Amino acid sequence: MLNKKFFIMIMVLAAAATVSAQVKVAVIDVQRVVTESDAGKEALGKLKGLQDSKIAEGQKLQQELDALKEQLSKQRFTLSDEKIEAMGKTIQDKGIELKRFQDDAQRELDDARRKALGGLEQRILPVINTVGKEKGLTLIFNKFQSGLVYADDAVDITDEVIRRFNTAQ
Repeated sequence: MLNKKFFIMIMVLAAAATVSAQVKVAVIDVQRVVTESDAGKEALGKLKGLQDSKIAEGQKLQQELDALKEQLSKQRFTLSDEKIEAMGKTIQDKGIELKRFQDDAQRELDDARRKALGGLEQRILPVINTVGKEKGLTLIFNKFQSGLVYADDAVDITDEVIRRFNTAQ
């Protein structure tokens, strides 16, 4: 019985060794391709511009709200109850406007990021596929999103993909 188990284990190990000898694996750091490729830098620059404009617009609304709060604080004792109530309502409305703006801006930024990076991914994948086929690779893993803990730099094709992607553009 022990010899039979030992024989089966040897056969499984031999089969695994044969399969692993035929499998060529590489890794790619897709995040690096996005941040270092020309098209990725352009897309990230546009996203940063949109983000900066939304931040500036949000800061303007926040300053308007702060100014209203300060005005109410300074004039509280000289205003009638009706005026205080009206200013309180204006402050509340401005706070709601700011919150809606922030939510809308975040949604718009998320959508823009998803579209830009999705479009970039669609343009990068053919380059990755070409490199994989030319190198005779069986598998290409996304270096940091695949659960991979370690990969030798020799199997990293990121630099080659960035170079080819830049020249393909």
